[in-house]
Amino acid sequence: MKLKTLSLIAGAIALTLTATSFAVQAGTASSSPLLLAQTQTPKKERKGPWQSLGLTDAQKAQIQQIQRDSRTQIEAVFTPEQKAKIKAAMEARRAQRQAGERPQRGQGDRKNFFADLNLSQTQKDQIRQIRESSKKQMEAVLTPEQQAKLKQFHENARQRHQQRQQSNP
Repeated sequence: MKLKTLSLIAGAIALTLTATSFAVQAGTASSSPLLLAQTQTPKKERKGPWQSLGLTDAQKAQIQQIQRDSRTQIEAVFTPEQKAKIKAAMEARRAQRQAGERPQRGQGDRKNFFADLNLSQTQKDQIRQIRESSKKQMEAVLTPEQQAKLKQFHENARQRHQQRQQSNP
């Protein structure tokens, strides 16, 4: 049960971070460590469903605002110690990139990272609620066609994940 909860939280955070990197970044600067990490992702490395949706500038702006709001809400859930761990991990990853090394992105690494944060059940529940709310808000910005494309992308990703799980017992 605990592993399932951590996986859900890790997946939700990964989804939001991934979605953020695909939306066009606003020209505003922020001291938020999570926002700073996302703004440093080169455009040529960005992949995912958001590019293929054909978002309008208005949709991009709305999605960016939803993501900023949810990021701020989630950051408020973390304790100062947890924030320090997150910042240290992001700085280590940034140093790897600057040294020309490719950061490790395995699922196990993410699970261990979130386990190291020692989130309380209340924190996990709050983060899950924030993620679900922001997901619904972002989906509401999309047209029915865009929603269908996004749903198909997620279904394909789920199938690929299941296939990898079956081939790596």
